Amino acid sequence: MTLKYTPDHEWINIDGNTATVGITHHAQDALGDVVFVDLPEVGKTYAAKDAAAVVESVKAAADVYMPANGEVTEVNEALRADPSLANSDPLGAGWFFKMTLANPAELDVMMDETSYTAFAADAH
Repeated sequence: MTLKYTPDHEWINIDGNTATVGITHHAQDALGDVVFVDLPEVGKTYAAKDAAAVVESVKAAADVYMPANGEVTEVNEALRADPSLANSDPLGAGWFFKMTLANPAELDVMMDETSYTAFAADAH
């Protein structure tokens, strides 16, 4: 499995042609306490950078973007039931959706953890 990051503060954990997507620690910290998530529709195909989900906090609402072209295969019903998982465990139990990648090579341009950490530090 390979973990990559987008400039929009999503993480994507890649396992072959399948990937799990969520928001980063930086994103959840900037949002504050997450109170609601609107997850994408299973079976729907999205283009990279399409808004696939929405996360709402006590401070703001933000889109969660599709990191690459692909089809949503599963959503995190536990997150729908308990949106605070996006705060307490954003890289684990707080994942948003799983997807099948149309073209895994699209992910080659994404940031690794070291690059993302530097990027997020500059985003403050």
